[in-house]
Amino acid sequence: MAVGRDPIPFAKRMSSYYHQIASAAGHPELQEPVDAQVCVIGGGFAGLNTALGLVERGVHDVVALEAHGVGHGASGRNGGFVFGGFSRGEQALLDGLGPDRARKLYQGTLDAVELIRQRIHTHHIDCQPVEEGVLWANWFRDPAILLQRQRLLADSFGVHWERIGPGVLRDRLHTDRYHGGLLEVRGFHFNPLRYARGLAQLVVAGGGRVHENSPALSLEREGSGWLVKTPRGSVRAEQVVLSCGGYLAGLRRRVDAGVMPIATYVMVTEPLGGRLGSAMATGAAVYDTRFAFDYYRPLPDTRLLWGGRISVLDRPPDAVERLLRRDLLKVFPQLHGVRIDHAWSGLMSYARHQMPQVGRIEPGLWLAQAFGGHGVAPTTFAGEVLASAIAEGDGQWREFEHYGLVSAMKPAGYVGAQASYWWHQAGDAWKAWRESTSRTPT
Repeated sequence: MAVGRDPIPFAKRMSSYYHQIASAAGHPELQEPVDAQVCVIGGGFAGLNTALGLVERGVHDVVALEAHGVGHGASGRNGGFVFGGFSRGEQALLDGLGPDRARKLYQGTLDAVELIRQRIHTHHIDCQPVEEGVLWANWFRDPAILLQRQRLLADSFGVHWERIGPGVLRDRLHTDRYHGGLLEVRGFHFNPLRYARGLAQLVVAGGGRVHENSPALSLEREGSGWLVKTPRGSVRAEQVVLSCGGYLAGLRRRVDAGVMPIATYVMVTEPLGGRLGSAMATGAAVYDTRFAFDYYRPLPDTRLLWGGRISVLDRPPDAVERLLRRDLLKVFPQLHGVRIDHAWSGLMSYARHQMPQVGRIEPGLWLAQAFGGHGVAPTTFAGEVLASAIAEGDGQWREFEHYGLVSAMKPAGYVGAQASYWWHQAGDAWKAWRESTSRTPT
């Protein structure tokens, strides 16, 4: 096993691991004027789920435009965790909406997890799903954080996460860093880029159109509908869905002003073979109880994917590796010297209220963005909500109105977001230090 400087060429490392193992098949650029009932702008999970939801409801005249390749943004670069909930915590959701509305929205994400699972198995999407749950590992000695969340989820949302004691967790994760955890048994993990590409293929198979390398350059009213222009074509559509995430399209100032693009970092090790077992004896995906948490999962080829941190800086691969390698070795020092084959960053879209912005912003113009760092299930939920609204007149989208299109207060918002992250990171470190100097039992 190689130790020391990484011999992998920089050009290879700067693209994600997912892109390296993805097939080269793609979708054609839009090169002509076309008419459509719905034009979806953005080829990530939010846009693709909306397009697929429309096709499944009989609206086949759908055109999805992607400026780069399908899954280019956060949808094809993330950790691949699939489980319920939003970036906004469960207690904050209850406080903002009350028990009935909060439970309804949370249930929408749980239903989305099952829909993702169903689509994978029904359509044989080759996205390497691993059905071994998602572990929330306690970084701190105090078990109260686990007990409180377990009780809150059970009592307020009807969700039961399994308690894992410290000893049992050490058998699964060979580290002294954690002190018990909770297991979401219905959660799973997968290759998100392969899944995104699978969704795009389903849209096309259902009669819709997907065009890559077709950025939307302008969005204009034309009669009761819309005209979307691309470099070599255009779409006249009755309705338009904006779903560009952290990669802002510049089509509506108010829409772009509503989100803050925030970077997160991911790296993937070389194949570890039997050495992976020195760190993990579980196939579950893992994240921890800090605000500034690590997240990681074993890959089918015995690599370890490791992610974490948020920043206003979209760093280069070598900087990402330096930061994340330190984090990895705090948890698994036995992996010292492993080679990092890929390291990358990507932009997520956050709203000030930490909830998705989903709904109609003016007649015939719909929005799905700001899914933060917890987007796989919520984007699926949003796609279903918008597809049902457009195809069937369903008003479920109004459940998101409490968390609307509010300004992200840029550029001051960037300073505030980074300062907030550093503040919580310092708080995590302070709590861990206090516990290390006390006699709190594990």
